[in-house]
Amino acid sequence: MTEGAGRGRGSGASARSRSDRGRRPRRGAPGASAGGSRRAGRGPFGPLGIATTRRAAVLAIVVCALALSVAVPLRTYLSQRSEVQTQERRQDELRHEVARLEQRKAELSDPSHVLAEARSRLLYVMPGETPYRVQLPGDAGTPSAGQAGADLGQQPWFQSLWNSMTGSGR
Repeated sequence: MTEGAGRGRGSGASARSRSDRGRRPRRGAPGASAGGSRRAGRGPFGPLGIATTRRAAVLAIVVCALALSVAVPLRTYLSQRSEVQTQERRQDELRHEVARLEQRKAELSDPSHVLAEARSRLLYVMPGETPYRVQLPGDAGTPSAGQAGADLGQQPWFQSLWNSMTGSGR
């Protein structure tokens, strides 16, 4: 063969070498150099083979998903915080009221206290006793309980209750 015949355009060896000039050898290929100027994983593609813009988009989606998954419970927590404080205050008030009512219950469990309450509030007397009303000079300007009901045309609550049940107050 002549020298010109080997270098011609139709020769297969020279066509292959021209087409391989612009290509990089593949990693792990027998002709690839291990200590090349480019490291593995660098270049337009990252170590996972994903382009940088795609990686940024995926990262942005993940960050948005995390932000949304945290934002909803956080918003609920913040909105209910004041409501919880209000309910705790109400619970403390109710505890104090329960303590006061338990104390009142303990007082009313004593028969002598119930008797004293009946005498003072309901104007009860024991059988055989004669009730008296004593009006002191300092009380002359203020009407007593019996006079106040007569003056204002009102009766004690128990009398008005009895009258409403019997129908005699009409």
